[in-house]
Amino acid sequence: MKKLISALLAVTMLFSLAACGSGDDKKSDDLKVGFIFLHDENSTYDKNFMDAAKAVQQELGLTDDQVMFKTNIPESSECYEAAAALVDAGCDLVFGDSFGFEPFMIQAAEEFTDVQFCHATGTNALSKNLPNFHNAFASIYEGRYLAGVAAGMKLNEMIAAGKFTAEEAKMGYIGAFPYAEVISGFSSFYLGAKSVCPTVTMDVKYTNSWFDISAEKEAANALIKAGCKLISQHADSEGAPKACEEAGVPNVAYNLDTRSMGPNTALISSKISWEPYFKMIIEAVKDGKEIKTDYCATMKEGAVLLTELNDKVAAEGTQAKLDEVKAKLESGELKVFDTSTFTVGGKALEEGTKADVVPDDKFEVDTNVVYDGYFHESEMRSAPYFYIAIDGITGVFPDAQ
Repeated sequence: MKKLISALLAVTMLFSLAACGSGDDKKSDDLKVGFIFLHDENSTYDKNFMDAAKAVQQELGLTDDQVMFKTNIPESSECYEAAAALVDAGCDLVFGDSFGFEPFMIQAAEEFTDVQFCHATGTNALSKNLPNFHNAFASIYEGRYLAGVAAGMKLNEMIAAGKFTAEEAKMGYIGAFPYAEVISGFSSFYLGAKSVCPTVTMDVKYTNSWFDISAEKEAANALIKAGCKLISQHADSEGAPKACEEAGVPNVAYNLDTRSMGPNTALISSKISWEPYFKMIIEAVKDGKEIKTDYCATMKEGAVLLTELNDKVAAEGTQAKLDEVKAKLESGELKVFDTSTFTVGGKALEEGTKADVVPDDKFEVDTNVVYDGYFHESEMRSAPYFYIAIDGITGVFPDAQ
């Protein structure tokens, strides 16, 4: 009975809704929306959000006076100040795009109760339960897995061509920080590659920055020097793609089509499309409707995408394979974190394994996330919580090396 009650509480939390404003409709020409970005358009991560915001602005017929951008805002009290400035400018809705913005977005939400605040990749909306603060993310691990399939097929092509042996099929991955979001992403990428190239291994290096061109390029070069045959990343500059182009090593990027940076090496990229979410929250505020407290959009909903495959680089048959795997992901036939496809310390994850889903100062595991044969990523909370070093990947937790 205790387990049943806990499960019901978790479901209730997950699907809880917060009231949006007073519930009164707002005229379209009165609506103002503010966006806070960690960097500017030179960051592939931030540019992806900016492009989505501009696309939705055009689709909804909002003027430039109704959509305001704050760029190059650090993860500090400057985020709160940017939010307050947007409120002072008349914004009814404020969106922040970076993980470290969350405490400052919450501070603003607590102060400006008539304004809706939405935040990407955050973890606290469910526990805070503020009626005007919301978290959102997408199941990007599905896109990472698909990009990994393309990477694995490229490795197989190079093995067949005699460029290296199957045992030498090693990939390199550049991560910003050893956060669950990053670990979930590169683990799913690795599992996608492993599904078609079973001998693949992967090394990870962190830059400890979301955007550092020189550090990302240096990390890519170090991984290539260490024998990595293909490079991917969860970091936001052109550093890694350009390093790969210079070295002639295939690259799988994130958030942006990088073929212009690496025409001979850029394979494909995975990305989140924020257009559906932006349209949903803007229309909710305009119409006086509710915004979900915590929202995770899926590939099936059009929120997780792959950029156009670079046929010049991709192995033959890659697109057909991607279409096949995508259909299985969307139908639910295939689960990215199927526990029969990976081990941790030589053992499969047991049913009932818990993860740290509900935020607290102790970072204790608190929620059952492994059942029905797979790890249920982003189902209990939109922000990823897959924080596990699976076999085949080295450098996941650098302090433990």
